[in-house]
Amino acid sequence: QVQLVESGGGLVQPGGSLRLSCVASGRTFSSDAMAWFRQVPGKEREFVAAISWSGGSTYYADSVKGRFTISRDNGKNTVYLQMNSLKPEDTAVYLCAQGRYFGDYNYWGQGTQVTVSS
Repeated sequence: QVQLVESGGGLVQPGGSLRLSCVASGRTFSSDAMAWFRQVPGKEREFVAAISWSGGSTYYADSVKGRFTISRDNGKNTVYLQMNSLKPEDTAVYLCAQGRYFGDYNYWGQGTQVTVSS
């Protein structure tokens, strides 16, 4: 059974930073692409960032490019999202996703809340 568990969310002031983590189990982590999405109540789920199985390729939504960095540690079955220069519009539940190919994510975590507010 595949399980993805996110952590690291919280309340941060505008301009601040957070680092999210997602620990995966139940499937060969090092063979899969990983991604972060975010969701606000009443809105569609939004792609944030993705990383290839090796970490050699990364992709970002335009809204976070230059501020967020996705990375992974295959030895720890963990993917990270470093978020800097946070803005109130970054407030959302952030979800981790796993799949064999980019854009084809079959497994999802429950999410971690990020709130950016003064």
